[in-house]
Amino acid sequence: MESMEYEYIQLLQKILVVSVSLYLFRKIIKHMASFMNVEKEPLKVLVTGAAGQIGYALVPMIARGEMLGPDQPVILHMLDIEPAMEALNGVKMELIDAAFPLLKGVVATTNAVEACEDVNIAIMVGGFPRKEGMERKDVMSKNVSIYKAQASALEKHAAPNCKVLVVANPANTNALILKEFAPSIPEKNISCLTRLDHNRALGQISERLNVDVSYVKNVIIWGNHSSTQYPDMNHATVITSSGEKSVRELVADDQWLKTEFITTVQQRGAAIIKAQKLSSALSAASAACDHIRDWVLGTPKGTWVSMGVYSDGSYGIPSGLIYSFPVTCEKGEWSIVQGLKIDEFSREKMDATANELIEERSLAHSCLN
Repeated sequence: MESMEYEYIQLLQKILVVSVSLYLFRKIIKHMASFMNVEKEPLKVLVTGAAGQIGYALVPMIARGEMLGPDQPVILHMLDIEPAMEALNGVKMELIDAAFPLLKGVVATTNAVEACEDVNIAIMVGGFPRKEGMERKDVMSKNVSIYKAQASALEKHAAPNCKVLVVANPANTNALILKEFAPSIPEKNISCLTRLDHNRALGQISERLNVDVSYVKNVIIWGNHSSTQYPDMNHATVITSSGEKSVRELVADDQWLKTEFITTVQQRGAAIIKAQKLSSALSAASAACDHIRDWVLGTPKGTWVSMGVYSDGSYGIPSGLIYSFPVTCEKGEWSIVQGLKIDEFSREKMDATANELIEERSLAHSCLN
């Protein structure tokens, strides 16, 4: 009996020694790895229209790590039109002068093929802006031809599984055209920017309730990045000292939520142009960073964001439109949030913005013909 007890104690001692040894071994390896400073392979990021206002605000954010994280090196590919080449070279010089540690190279070019070569992420900021006296169809025609050409360059020369974000307006329809002319790029890899509208909605609630914007979550932008978009607060919450509470409960003013709140978000871009005589470049660039960062690195648990993505018929939205939905992201993939209750007011707003996108799609196809 004593012999068995002795053997048992010896076995426990051996187990303890092995466990402690493994623990110490792991600590030593982890400590050594911190000194080795193994660097990730750089990702190539394309920014079109890089010499413009949004591009100028965006490229330093990417180079600083705000888009892909503080440990992800990048090589920037900047594309613009021939008349902007001198300005584009100036942007390149500034990027070099800023000495960003994560920036491992800069390409500045007017050649779409060179710009798209092996890019992992493409942010399509360049487009033809609407000018005074231009008809909607004229603007659409210009952008259809731009996105048709750039889609071809991306399809042939971008890296496999390249993620594409369209920023230039009309963003949803530009993304749709790009998808149609780059059929080998998976539809789940093409999106458009409605995160700017999403962030604007967060900001309005933060101001109204006088709370930190980081405490507000799960607003939704449904539909088109236009004045028909529907900013929806029905599922949004705010973190308070007594737990999460609904925005609707805290605002306690349905009239404001259904009128002034919606129109303020819808028309915020126009208000900024009126105030500073320039479009909202800084906030658009920041939103583009947010969009890509969450798409690549994932959304926090229990939080969704708004992205213009290819409709699969969810919530009764016609398939084949690029429409803004609430999504969660994990391991580089987005998924539409399912099962949200849609009231009659929301249904009407969601259908109205879908109808506008159907009209835009028809207009774009007529430009192709």
